[in-house]
Parts: sequence; structure tokens; C-alpha cells
Amino acid sequence: MSKAKSVWYCSDCGHKQVKWSGQCSQCLKWNTFQEEIELSSSLKKFTAQPAQSSKPLRIKEIALKATHRISTGIHEFDRLIGGGIVPGSLTLVGGDPGIGKSTLLLQLSHALAKQDLTVLYVCGEESVEQTSMRARRLGIDHDKLFLLNETQFAHIKAQVDHLQPQVLIVDSIQIVYKGELTSAPGSVSQVRETATEFMHIAKGLGIATFLIGHVTKSGELAGPRVLEHIVDTVLYFEGDKQHHYRMIRVVKNRFGATDEIAVFQMHAEGLREVSNPSQIFLEERRKQMIGSAIIPTLEGTRPILVETQALVTETGFSTPSRRCTGLDQNRLALLLAVLEKRMGYMLHKCDVFVSIAGGMHVSEPGIDLGVLIAIGSSMRNRIIDADTVMIGEVGLGGEVRSVTRAEGRIKEAIHMGFKQCVLPKRNLKGVSSDFHSKIRLVGVDVVEEALELLVN
Repeated sequence: MSKAKSVWYCSDCGHKQVKWSGQCSQCLKWNTFQEEIELSSSLKKFTAQPAQSSKPLRIKEIALKATHRISTGIHEFDRLIGGGIVPGSLTLVGGDPGIGKSTLLLQLSHALAKQDLTVLYVCGEESVEQTSMRARRLGIDHDKLFLLNETQFAHIKAQVDHLQPQVLIVDSIQIVYKGELTSAPGSVSQVRETATEFMHIAKGLGIATFLIGHVTKSGELAGPRVLEHIVDTVLYFEGDKQHHYRMIRVVKNRFGATDEIAVFQMHAEGLREVSNPSQIFLEERRKQMIGSAIIPTLEGTRPILVETQALVTETGFSTPSRRCTGLDQNRLALLLAVLEKRMGYMLHKCDVFVSIAGGMHVSEPGIDLGVLIAIGSSMRNRIIDADTVMIGEVGLGGEVRSVTRAEGRIKEAIHMGFKQCVLPKRNLKGVSSDFHSKIRLVGVDVVEEALELLVN
């Protein structure tokens, strides 16, 4: 009889220790340890592990082959993951409940089944009747698409061996469990062990596997961080459920570029791909509005025009409020300090609110100049020219620094009908002469020049 012992796992990073402590020594998070019962057993740890061990090879002995990809027929999704699904890859899809993860993967299953690929969809959280009702509402019905309502890994593995699908979808990884482990489904040890088992299935049998993961209140994938290290690709669903569009962002991709995004619209018939996201984000824009600036930002390889809105009001309290949506709070504090020091704006007496309209989150520094212009417009109560876009990173000295892929951003602005672009002078030198006939390009060195040009 195996002796049971109690261990403590960090729910954030998966660190294990024999005693409870308030703070994890690895990730330094507080109150994340959960008690689990660990059995010392001589059983084989991973049932899906390949029987033969690999051998070391010299680099010159390894034959390089072109990566075979399976096109899904959903062009935005193919572009997002680098050109198509790689057989044997393991992909993690995360997002808030009800945002469209299951809908997208059902549509993906149908697109792959139409290519004569066998797809096994494990719907652990819903019955096959519920999943079938959603599939029929989306117009999905194919003989190559199989539904399985199962949560125990051993039974899922048996059906995979029997059916031998080319694509496996697990909805969700937090509900699947191994009977050999005494912890509850969704615990750190269960999520880690089952994800590793699916990795062995994907790599050993060459099955393209998708795992759906829940998201915590803070917006991170539930379960240990080691789950993101196991998989090949991590996709995050973003966007407000109250809006009709969804964004999928690539956080990790071993077969393509990271930080790519794809935009979809949610309809009764499912998710529809959006080929021109700039039009979506600017469709509700008012041209003659104070505190509004248009910025060509870069998401992966795609330039997208977004609207930044700022509101500056006098505060009635001793400590002014600084609120932002869609950009980093610390970055906003830095930009406000630059405005106060370099331009003499009395922002310490004002509440400042900044938002990226449409619910998009932007992290790249190329939006700095546009954010400052929007704040200056609201502070001075001046309207910015509706046909002007602005690009540039702002340093602590008030200088406007160059940004990457300036020509791609300018091209997107021209495509959307804008007449003027304010950008760093260093970027202006490298812009092709063909753009000068299509849009007026104005180079600036410091923030003062841009504010004098657009606000004062």
C-alpha cells in the first residue's frame, strides 16, 4: 500500500514544497499554495509516452525538411499561426467564458473535416447534445467530425487509439483528469500531468492538438505557468463580450511570429473574419472631437489604425486621478511627467483619463506621441485635424524617437484616406519618395514641435 503524503503546489507557477507558506519563493505571489495528496507509486508516469527513447544526433546528420502545414480555409487564422496548422503541434487557446473559444474551434473542426481529415472534439464540459445543438446552429455537420463527452484521460486515450484522428480538440484541459492522481480536476498536478500526456500524443502520433484553457479574473490562463511552456502555440481571445468583434492574439508560437492578431466578428452564424481591422476600430469615430487622435499601431506584422481618446478635467481632490484603458498605466504616468516637465502643463491639478477606443490593448511605444497629442488637445480644448495621424516613441527628454516599419503604418493611413502624418524625423529620411505624393509627411524632433503643429 502506497503511503500518502501532503504537498503544497503554487497555483500560479507550479512550484512544489512540503510545507505551506504565505509567499511562493519562485514567483513571489501571495496565497497561491494549494494542498494536494501525492502518492508514491511505481506505476509508469506517462501512459502516452513513446516506447522507444530518442538518440543524440549530430547537427549535420539531421535532414532539414520543409514544415508541412494544413490550411484551415479560414485565412485570418492561417495568417495568425504562421500559414496553417502543423501536424503534431500542441496549441493552447485561452479566453474569458463565453467569448467564442468553443465556437471558433467548432468552425475550425468543420473546415478541417471538409478536407477529409478526421477530427475528434472532446467536449468534457458539455454533453454531446449541447455541443451538437451549437454545431447545427452554426451550420456544422460532417461525417468526419466526431464528438466525445469524456473527462477521464485513459478513456480519451483509448478513443484516440481507436479512431486515429488527424486533429484532436480538448474542451477544456481543466476538466480532464487522470484517475491515478488523487487531486481534483483542475488542480496544478492534474493540469500539468494531463497537458504533458496530450503533448506525448501530439508529438508521438503526429496529431494536431488544441487545448482550451480557462482564464482567471486577472486575465491569465488558469493553472500553472508550466502549461504555457509545454505547448507550441498560445492563443489569447481578447475583446469585450458586449462588442460584436473578437481579437485573437498570439503570445507564443514555435512555428511563426509572435504578437500577431486576427480580428473576427461575432454573428449568430459564428465568427466571421475581418480583413480590414482599421475600418472596424474607426467606424464610430467622430471627426470633430476634442482629445481624439488617430495612431497607426503595429500588431505583429499588421498595421492597424486605432483611436486614442483623452479627457483632462480639474480635480476636486488633493490627489488627481490617473485612469487608462487599453494601455499601460506606468507608461501613461511617464508621458504625463514629460508633458509637465517639458511643456509646463499643470496636470498635477487635473484628473486624466485615456482610452484606446474599441477595447483594444496596445503595448508598443509607437503610440506615445499620439497619446500626448490627445492629452494636449483635451488640456488646451483644441480639435486635432481629422485627417492627421501621428507616430512616434517619446523619451524622458521630450525627444521623439523612431519606430519600426514606418512605411507600413503610413501605407495603412493612406489606405484609410488620411492626408497628413506626423512622424519622427529619423523615420522621415527612410520613407520612399512615392509616399510624398499621396500623403503630407511632417517630421518632428521633440514633443514641443508636434504640440505646436497640432494643438496650439
